[in-house]
Amino acid sequence: MTRVLIADDQALVRTGFTMILKAAGIDVVGQAADGLEAVQLARSLRPDVVLMDIRMPQLDGLEATRRVLADVPETRVIILTTFDLDRYVYAALAAGASGFLLKDVSPEHLAAAVTLVGTGDALLSPSITRRLVQRYARPEGETPVPADLSALTPRELEVFRHVGRGLSNGEIADGLTLSEATVKTHVARIFAKLELRDRAQAVVVAYETGLIRPGD
Repeated sequence: MTRVLIADDQALVRTGFTMILKAAGIDVVGQAADGLEAVQLARSLRPDVVLMDIRMPQLDGLEATRRVLADVPETRVIILTTFDLDRYVYAALAAGASGFLLKDVSPEHLAAAVTLVGTGDALLSPSITRRLVQRYARPEGETPVPADLSALTPRELEVFRHVGRGLSNGEIADGLTLSEATVKTHVARIFAKLELRDRAQAVVVAYETGLIRPGD
């Protein structure tokens, strides 16, 4: 059973999400009313997933996400936001969050999203991640985030470029005339070499290293 911590400064949101998740057979192990409490509870409870509001008192969801993932790396974070292109969402993805949900998400989508991320997958579709990155990655005057892609073989670099464009393993296989199993192996090796958590973070890194640029 997926174990979830809900962090939101609105009691009504916490209560509503708790009821929805429990009805779906998901174990809500705790609730936090601010970012500091979220970090403390994540350390002690070690949940599989944290539903993290991006805007909270004491400590915002972005810094709380960084601290949770540093202290409890096996935990995955889903960012909760009112805006589908919130600048902080991009920063949270770059910090290692596995995706985001709008607060008006349907009960069915909420339960499915938590279950998906709890199994180790990324919640965001690559196209949504790509929209965020195109809008917010490498603002004018800001130094690109350094990353060493030299560890990748030419074929892995080619596969990584397609991952950065938001293609699925099947689409990459068709485009490169490879088997889907071979592409899956390449993707796994890329993630291991670059220490990536999932495809959402892979898209962010592809843009920030300049491998992919907005409009490609």
